[in-house]
Amino acid sequence: MNKKSVYTKEAPEAIGPYSQAVVVNGVVYTSGQLGLDPNTVEMADGVVNQTHQVLKNVQAVLKEAGSDLNEVVKATIFLNDMNDFSQVNEVYASYFEKPYPSRSAIEVSRLPKDALVEVEVIALEKDNQ
Repeated sequence: MNKKSVYTKEAPEAIGPYSQAVVVNGVVYTSGQLGLDPNTVEMADGVVNQTHQVLKNVQAVLKEAGSDLNEVVKATIFLNDMNDFSQVNEVYASYFEKPYPSRSAIEVSRLPKDALVEVEVIALEKDNQ
């Protein structure tokens, strides 16, 4: 097994004993990304701004891993409130192109740092297709 950890200053540092992403045999597995600005470590205001920041953080991690949003095959969205689904979905749709990755959206009782949204993805490295 070929396994490597991914780290970039362009996304928030891990807030626990985990990697921003791990690449195994050409597949990128990101950790859940929150709406934290990597420069200020402040949470974006509101679910729309948090979703934009989350996806920017995902993009940064994927870039460091040799991938991008076009290579995402599976996304998982964790929502603090499923009533925010349509707003999150609208922002999400602006970052992805057809064919869209498969996706799950799950309401959870609480997220780290009291975030409103968190996203993790599985993607392919660009050079391993």
